[in-house]
Amino acid sequence: MSNTTILALVGAVALHNGLEAETKPTHKYVGMWVTADGYIRHELLPNGRYDEARGKRKSAYRGSYTITGDHIDYVDDTGFTADGDFRDGVLHHAGMVLRREVR
Repeated sequence: MSNTTILALVGAVALHNGLEAETKPTHKYVGMWVTADGYIRHELLPNGRYDEARGKRKSAYRGSYTITGDHIDYVDDTGFTADGDFRDGVLHHAGMVLRREVR
């Protein structure tokens, strides 16, 4: 298990247990990722959690994620799993293409 994965898991456990975790980014992919039409938005939080919005439905899905190199594994709070890959600054996930949102 990589140091990035361990830090993300420690942050997720701390939040799950009601403890405050430091929220420094633990990898370069922390931030908001969106489809070209803006309908799907994945916010990768620095504590190893994600929040996915769909259309006007904020927090449609939530869960944890781990990053290994340029690969992401998701586990939502219901136990559903998915994965994706970051290639050339683009997140490819479940047939979708998401780009980093620039704020």
